[in-house]
Amino acid sequence: MEHGGPGLILTLGGLLLLALAIEGLARRASVPQVTLLVLAGILIGKPGLDLLPSAADAWYPVVSDFALLIVGFLLGRHLSLALLRAHGRRLLWFSLSVVLGTSLTVGALLVASGFPVPMAMVLAGIAPASAPTAILNVVEENEAAGSYTETMLAVVAINNALVLITFDLLLAGAETLIAGEAMTGPLLAGGHGLVGAVLVGAVTGLPAGRLIHRVRSGESMQLATLGLVLACGGLALWIGASYLLAAIALGAVLVNSARGDDRPFETVQALDWPILALFFILTGAGSHPETLLSIGWLGGVYVVARALGLIVGAWTGGFLGRAPQIQRRWLGPAIMPQAGVALGMALVASEELPRWGETVLAVVVGSTVLFELVGPVLTRLGLSRAGNIRSPAGF
Repeated sequence: MEHGGPGLILTLGGLLLLALAIEGLARRASVPQVTLLVLAGILIGKPGLDLLPSAADAWYPVVSDFALLIVGFLLGRHLSLALLRAHGRRLLWFSLSVVLGTSLTVGALLVASGFPVPMAMVLAGIAPASAPTAILNVVEENEAAGSYTETMLAVVAINNALVLITFDLLLAGAETLIAGEAMTGPLLAGGHGLVGAVLVGAVTGLPAGRLIHRVRSGESMQLATLGLVLACGGLALWIGASYLLAAIALGAVLVNSARGDDRPFETVQALDWPILALFFILTGAGSHPETLLSIGWLGGVYVVARALGLIVGAWTGGFLGRAPQIQRRWLGPAIMPQAGVALGMALVASEELPRWGETVLAVVVGSTVLFELVGPVLTRLGLSRAGNIRSPAGF
């Protein structure tokens, strides 16, 4: 049998059944599914028993891209004009304070600890990035809803755009310090990626928003929505833009132009769990927990500084935006998960700054394992403290 044969089909079937078992265990243990799925991946992957076929390494990029496209599209739903009109000032203060506060905290503490300024600048640019996939999954798992949940998801969506800009600025600055001359390449590339993503989202979303009401519910809507999301992501990759931001823009455009038709988002939510479950298991299987032991003092400072920056940044943004006390206190811990977006930035940095690239990559990979295991627990805790959890699986 071609194309992977029975081994591929058996493995995928086994992973989905494993996710089903973990789903039941998560309900009983009051632990987020994300954490248990990543742990299971570590156990059965190369870090543990090494039970997966060698071809599994090739599955992850495809599954990861698809998962991030889905999550980006669903996050865009939380950028409706009604929400932005009502809470736009608060959301902007939250996002600016979280991104800038985390970058400044990480950069300052790393430099104060004696690490090179260019390395500190790059890690400062990566630090504010959160893992939208993990955060959204915790929300869906617990059927969370309310003002806190809406604010958190909107902030995560806006942060991705701000993080892209901040990272490119700091990467360009680091290269300038090293070379002694202006380095505009990364900055121009980042601007192209951001503008291109918004344009792709608008070009695909505006016509769809006007026509989506003509599509029948059920299978027709599934075909239309998934085709639209994949086409949006493919166009973004084709022009070198951020496909995650393009998917967020698509969701934002669609939610504001589809005349209140929520069926595209409901359709994706009904189909996303198998893909997300595979994503988290493969994330664990391809992780490198041993790097936690190798990142040493640098990694410890980065982890502490990032956590401190997110917490203080969110509190400051909430204070300036006059947000409720519960949002000021718990938004920072709730957006602690970090995964694919940060790893992508670390890979870019490793190519642009070969002198420190390996160290930066090791720090981000090692800390990501920690943040992806502990972060979802904090996300659920924030939702619980805000009283937004409806599911009995909560604390």
